[in-house]
Amino acid sequence: MTKLSPFQKELTIYFKARFTLIYVTTSEEERVVREIIGACDMAGRPAMSWDIGDGMAPLTASAAPVDRPAKDPITAMNVIGDMQEDMVFVLKDFHSLWEGNPQVVRKLKNLAQSLKQTKKTIIITAHSAKIPAEITDLVYILEFSPPGYNGIEEILNSFTRIPNIKVNLTELGKDKMIRSALGLTANQAQRVFAKAIVRNGTLDEQDIDLITREKKAIIRESGALEFFPVSETLDQVGGLDILKEWQRSRERCFTQEAQDYGLHPPKGLLLMGISGTGKSLTAKVIAAVWHQPLIRLDMGSIFGSLVGESEENMRKALRLAETVSPCILWIDEVEKALTDTGGDSGTTSRVFGSLLSWMEEKTKPVFVVCTANNIARIPTEFCRAGRFDAIFFLDLPSRKERREIFQVHLRKRRPVIDAFDLDELARASEGYVGAEIEQAVEAGMLRGFNDGYREFTTTDILAALKEIVPLSKSQKETISELRSWLKDGRARSASFPEKGTALREQVHLPLIDAGL
Repeated sequence: MTKLSPFQKELTIYFKARFTLIYVTTSEEERVVREIIGACDMAGRPAMSWDIGDGMAPLTASAAPVDRPAKDPITAMNVIGDMQEDMVFVLKDFHSLWEGNPQVVRKLKNLAQSLKQTKKTIIITAHSAKIPAEITDLVYILEFSPPGYNGIEEILNSFTRIPNIKVNLTELGKDKMIRSALGLTANQAQRVFAKAIVRNGTLDEQDIDLITREKKAIIRESGALEFFPVSETLDQVGGLDILKEWQRSRERCFTQEAQDYGLHPPKGLLLMGISGTGKSLTAKVIAAVWHQPLIRLDMGSIFGSLVGESEENMRKALRLAETVSPCILWIDEVEKALTDTGGDSGTTSRVFGSLLSWMEEKTKPVFVVCTANNIARIPTEFCRAGRFDAIFFLDLPSRKERREIFQVHLRKRRPVIDAFDLDELARASEGYVGAEIEQAVEAGMLRGFNDGYREFTTTDILAALKEIVPLSKSQKETISELRSWLKDGRARSASFPEKGTALREQVHLPLIDAGL
């Protein structure tokens, strides 16, 4: 007996429950049609397909051809309504025919209502969910995910069975190759495996890099997600010792040993605070230290002009992140995307709700790193306990941290930095954030370069510091307001407190964790 896929199992349940109208979102039409045929064969249901190009055609062997021509959507729906046999009808790209055509929408609504007492099922396949408001109550949306591990393995095995194709893969190498292709559609996986074979005539572990590059390009084309290359290490982050220790202590939480022990993978991290203090850098470092891909979610690309498009874009992006898990999902300046101004008919609220629900219910190892500069614009429910494992506040760096930041940026540019007075630089940069310190180092280098290409010195950097107006002065009121979150105990400090400085409050702030 043929084993049904999860999608086919779900579909057969809907057949038995007499779901009349099902909308399947997928970019893999061929694959989903094969899955539907398999489900229909197991359920003993004949199936027909219809599209604007070829009209009505049998899908299963048990379905007889239709004599009546059905080249337009209205006629096709009349044929479906008139047929006496209990059948499944697959309508391809039907969503493109109801746009701007109220007659098609009305006819589909009438048909769906009339089929409620029958065993006829209409399945609409389309690339994205664009459902008219008039029929949303009648439609059940079913998501068709890209192939999982077993599906990719089957595609890879199909290449290994082709004569004259050399395969040089150990079991471990094969596992790495399959996992590197997760997130691709079946057609994309076939193309990238074929490209790897054509490139050097064989299939081996060296092709994993090619697959990863192709995968990054494909996922980037999806619009909302972007792969970020990571090479940073903890040594490249100055200060933030508490946050660093938090990262180290959870590095092994994604391993099989942790799962066997009963630990759940960490959910996520909210990094809030002053601009330029290293929030984005921390997201990259987490991915590098935990040896996981970093995927950035561009919230601006989520929002579309059509009804339901934004919500569908969010669901699609989150599904894709789950498919390539374990991974780090980075949402930068999240407050800009989650603030509902009231002028978008509630779209922002619905997208925000989709993200919250997913964060609460997700079971796949997708670690979410959200960064925010304007804390006041973050909805209260977003910071609720359970959404994140911890909420960290990144404050103005202490003198010790400023010294480390100078050390990091100088070592990036010079192999030997003994000639620089790090203590003097740290003293003179009180109130400066990490981004401003890096700017001062660059400006100091420019001074030496323009002055006869000589080596830049501590004096050059000190002069550059005087030319920079730090945020602690230009946005004094805003920063004071931000730091009140830390004093009120609503976030955990990313750094150990330092006594005796003018800008840092002289209190030992509680170490508050939102979860672990």
